[in-house]
Amino acid sequence: MSAISIGQAIVLGAVEGVTEFLPVSSTGHLKIVEGLMGIPVDDDAVIGFSAVIQVGAIAAVLVYFSKDIARIVSAWARGLRDREERYHHDYKFAWWVIFATIPIVLVGLAAKPLIKGPLASLWVVAGSLIVGSGVMWWADRTGRHKRGEDDTSFKDAMLVGGSQILALLFPGFSRSGATMSTALMLDLDRVAATRLSFSLGIPALTGAGLYELKDALGTGAGAAPLAVGTLVSFVVAYASIAWLLKFVAKHTFNAFVIYRIVVGVLLFGLLGTGVLHS
Repeated sequence: MSAISIGQAIVLGAVEGVTEFLPVSSTGHLKIVEGLMGIPVDDDAVIGFSAVIQVGAIAAVLVYFSKDIARIVSAWARGLRDREERYHHDYKFAWWVIFATIPIVLVGLAAKPLIKGPLASLWVVAGSLIVGSGVMWWADRTGRHKRGEDDTSFKDAMLVGGSQILALLFPGFSRSGATMSTALMLDLDRVAATRLSFSLGIPALTGAGLYELKDALGTGAGAAPLAVGTLVSFVVAYASIAWLLKFVAKHTFNAFVIYRIVVGVLLFGLLGTGVLHS
């Protein structure tokens, strides 16, 4: 029998789609919802399911930014053949994304027992939500927001890409939150920070989903729930991406900061009263 039902897959797919690219921690929200539905958050099948349905959200990014991705990939391919093409920003940016993904891959493989073990605790999620809120507030408040997407550099990509490790080790910190906060600290504007977060998330999250696919199927996640959860994640994530880009163009990240603190405090309360178990 599948560890996750079709109904639960629909709910989790929607949660993943809404939260994957918002700086509120998709992993944290998935673990909270799984706990409320009585699903063991540290079960191998559940962990694998959560990683695989992320592919639906990544597919939404690929579709939404298909023209940008095609432009960058084409520039990279041309640059491999023609030395003159290597001076273009798109060619260099493609390499930056590749190099910036290496740190999280290495840490993910090395720290896998911790990530699937002690660090999967809902206590860690609650603490990370609140601590990450402080980081995001400070970054948005002190960042000068003066640099656009075309102003990004190799240093920016490496620092922002490396910050994904925080979310990998501390579910609740939020990959989007960590990358956007780091980009803001580097004085990128909010839209540029958000788009850079999307770009760097594509290889990392796709790789994680594909890596977990075999384990997810082999531990009882079930092919049907995986397919349904991934499809729902795709549809909801597409709408979430469109909304977020419009939102950050005119607003600060304060709403996300407040929301994260409320959820973190509420989660501490649910764990402390025994309503949820870590």
